[in-house]
Amino acid sequence: PAGRQIWTTLEKEIQTDDDDIEEDLVSVTASIRGMFGLGGGGTSPQKGSPSKRGIGSERSIPETVSPQKGSGTSTTTSRKSPAKKPPKFNSSLILRMATGGRQPGFNPAENPNSCDMVFRAQQIRAYLDKGKEAPSMETIPKTAKEAAKQKGSPFLFHVADRGWSLGWRLWWPSFLDARFDCGMVRKITLMKHYIAVHQQIDGGWGTHLESPSTMFGTTLMYVALRLLGVDKDDEVCKKGRTFLQEHGGAVMTSSWAKMSLCLLGCMEWDGHNSVPPEMWLLPNWFPFHPGRLWCHCRMVYLPMGYLYGSRFVYDKAGTDPVIQSLRKELYCQPYEEIPWMQTRHDVAPMDNYSPIPIVMRVLQDVLARYETWSFLQPFKNWVRDMGLKFCVEYMAAEDLQTNYIDIGPVNKVFNMISAFHAAGSDLRHPTVVKHMMRVSDYLWVAEDGMKMQGYNGSQCWDTSFAIQAFGEAGLLEEFSDVAKKVWEYLERTQILSTETSQESPAFMYESNEYRSKFYRHISKGGWPFSTSAHGWPISDCTGEGLKAVLCLSKTGFIKAALDDDELDPISEKRLQDAVNILLTYQNEDKGWATYENNRGFGWYESLNPSEVFGDIMIDYSYVECSMASLTALVDFQKMYPDHRKEEIDHAVEKGKDFIKSMQRSDGSWYGSWACCFTYACWFGVEGLIACGEDPSSPEIQRACGFLLSQQRENGGWGEDFTSCYDKDYAADGMKAYGIGGSGVVNTAWALLALSCAKCSDVEAIRRGVQFLMDQQLPSGDWPQQGVSGVFNRACGITYTAYRNVFPVWALGRCVAVYGDELDATSTKIE
Repeated sequence: PAGRQIWTTLEKEIQTDDDDIEEDLVSVTASIRGMFGLGGGGTSPQKGSPSKRGIGSERSIPETVSPQKGSGTSTTTSRKSPAKKPPKFNSSLILRMATGGRQPGFNPAENPNSCDMVFRAQQIRAYLDKGKEAPSMETIPKTAKEAAKQKGSPFLFHVADRGWSLGWRLWWPSFLDARFDCGMVRKITLMKHYIAVHQQIDGGWGTHLESPSTMFGTTLMYVALRLLGVDKDDEVCKKGRTFLQEHGGAVMTSSWAKMSLCLLGCMEWDGHNSVPPEMWLLPNWFPFHPGRLWCHCRMVYLPMGYLYGSRFVYDKAGTDPVIQSLRKELYCQPYEEIPWMQTRHDVAPMDNYSPIPIVMRVLQDVLARYETWSFLQPFKNWVRDMGLKFCVEYMAAEDLQTNYIDIGPVNKVFNMISAFHAAGSDLRHPTVVKHMMRVSDYLWVAEDGMKMQGYNGSQCWDTSFAIQAFGEAGLLEEFSDVAKKVWEYLERTQILSTETSQESPAFMYESNEYRSKFYRHISKGGWPFSTSAHGWPISDCTGEGLKAVLCLSKTGFIKAALDDDELDPISEKRLQDAVNILLTYQNEDKGWATYENNRGFGWYESLNPSEVFGDIMIDYSYVECSMASLTALVDFQKMYPDHRKEEIDHAVEKGKDFIKSMQRSDGSWYGSWACCFTYACWFGVEGLIACGEDPSSPEIQRACGFLLSQQRENGGWGEDFTSCYDKDYAADGMKAYGIGGSGVVNTAWALLALSCAKCSDVEAIRRGVQFLMDQQLPSGDWPQQGVSGVFNRACGITYTAYRNVFPVWALGRCVAVYGDELDATSTKIE
């Protein structure tokens, strides 16, 4: 299915290559086995690191387990096969290129972020197997242009296929999903390994990879290990249980984890605050209606309401020995003695990032009485039945519109359980089967094991950025074959715009009737974050996708391929559809939100029940979404000046006002979707200049001044996740996982902003460029450093493609703007 992640290891290749290459492959396989703790070689994790990481890093996976997807049997590294053909590649070279400058193994004590060694090794191997040449590992670029062109560009295309799918890694390997879909030993083993290696020295797990331990993360990971078959007396479980009990037991975890415990039968429903499904029956004009919530919030609380209203519990919870044991392990007092109703508001301080306001606590107490007072039960049961029926209908619409992928992994799992319950607990029901087939879209394997992503990939997002980077650097002509594949990918990824997608059930829901009934913005013409099958367009993804298409359409080889019918066209009408959806996304405050217009009010945040996430209740306008939308409209208008000219001009002018209004007094912008101020400054500066703002304007100069004030001694810029969490620039930069507090991605963002503004401080630009050149690896890759993305202020996201895309883009732009001025002293430092 479209969007399915396919992954392999190099192990299976031993069966098909000749003896000489087999020796190299045995070495590579041994290293990869070492990455997973499989034995047989590799570099063991280092010890004695002061980091709060590393517990479980020596845990092993049985020799018989192979992570080869679709293989019914495992292989071993000792197996020999006859020579068949001369080698086309050097596997030691593949390993050097794929490891991102690290030793072949995974050491969370050094950096808990994986660098996608397995996927990259697969892609590089496939590239070389076609007879392509790898970049020289000996050549040292002497100029910024050489660093981008001769090194960075070839490497990025080595890991490209028809789109970059090096997606984000959110810390949410849902244990319920594992319970339903992990019947195969290889998946279970790799998931157990992933959880074990990310345990921290205090025994807990964080909400994301760089987070300190939380009750939220620890409860979910502990239960996941037990459901995956790890014994309660295993050392990892013992340490995790100690952490839980030292902090009050699972009654102190946040509400989303409590929901999962209730579903499993590890917590009584009285311990969870009410999520009444009958809220959906309120008239649409009602000031607080769930249809007005931000779509991610809305689509999570939709199945939560159904499951709460149905009081769903795993039907074997009363006899399942694991569940019965968990009831003892998770709490500090006997399960039967816990006063569940009194624990509804309990939450550990470490989980309480967004404390529930007093007004919401009062409403939850009122709803608790609504749930229990006997004289209200006839009315409640009547409206609840109608609410549950609507929830089933709404979830079915979401499933069909997204090809059973759903908007994200949390509502994916909850929708799947709801479908299972609505189908009478029939695992063979067609809806349940379709759901289970799509679980794999969220699973990803890397050197740290198997995880569940926070989305079904970031393919369209990464691809759109990459093509613009190479277009601006003047490098597309040199990679025309890959660029043609990207055109094919973007053509079929535009939502509900191809004949195939318009023949799907999802297209039916684009009608006004269904969009109104199920609270969906228009979708046709947009681009997604991941795949067309996902079905949810986003403003910034649509903007970046449109800019990527326009960039490609200017090249001679794309024009020739279209003339020769080698490529399917993206018609002007389809481009106009993209413009239309961008224009409809603009909010009354003049900015652009994410998936749809803001429908609610600021006071909705006083009703945020999540504890662990901030700003989730409504779809706010963001500087990032606004810049992506504005610049796309500007680029489109340059090529098609007569289409809706007045509307576009008006939208651009309003958007410019919004970006100015979001600028802080120190000249910065706060980034809501990445870390953090360097990212937002790039969007803010580029957005204003695209709208016609003069680089000498006060806003642009203040932004440049802010960035220059944050440049570090080594010439780079750096931030970590604390910038997002605290909404204040990280004083120590990227201290833990960068170089001297600087990171390659943050440095690239700062340089993109400064060069767009034509900053007059050429020496600062030169130092930043030199930093990127110094950090570039012999393969052309850059090292994977810290978390670069963020979700709702409290969840970090690892984007492994960013380390390639943005340095190439920054170097290309700096060369174009400053030319020979950069090369006065910018030679590679050994």
